[in-house]
Amino acid sequence: KATHVNLTNHSYFNLNGSLGPVLDHVAEINAQEFLPVDDSLIPFGAPAAVRDTPFDFTVPKPIGRDIAGTGIGYDHTFIIDREGNDGLAYTARVEDPLSSRYMETYTTQPGVQFYTGNFLNGSIVGKDGIAYDKHWGFCLETHHYPDSPNRPEYPATLLRPGDMYEEVTVYRFGITGT
Repeated sequence: KATHVNLTNHSYFNLNGSLGPVLDHVAEINAQEFLPVDDSLIPFGAPAAVRDTPFDFTVPKPIGRDIAGTGIGYDHTFIIDREGNDGLAYTARVEDPLSSRYMETYTTQPGVQFYTGNFLNGSIVGKDGIAYDKHWGFCLETHHYPDSPNRPEYPATLLRPGDMYEEVTVYRFGITGT
């Protein structure tokens, strides 16, 4: 039967080796618009411009610079600027200035959820017994827009019998200056 499909990957990243929060990581997101959310973090309407808001990552900036202006932190879908490209498109780049590690993301999806570990509370213990506290990780979750089944103005997520669901996301890692 027809069903809605909107798969993503909820991997957390910390390019400083989990030595602290990711607030000093420098992020760039290829998006002029994002989806504002209600108190339950569900998008409530049309995309909004990122310009002159805490959501503007069109020019690289530290994740923590404007995070206080978001309320709890970033947990929003950014609408990827595809510039007529229906294929794999540049989505985002995050760099840790301390380690010089960077991560770039490319996708065929229309959006990316930028999440900054707002609900981490030390209850998850990782490598070397390190407890992950608030903002100790970030996610770049490529996907269609959340709540698409209830929003006909959003890109469709309905998969009909016989249709194929196929999307690609690439995470590319490196060290600056190499």
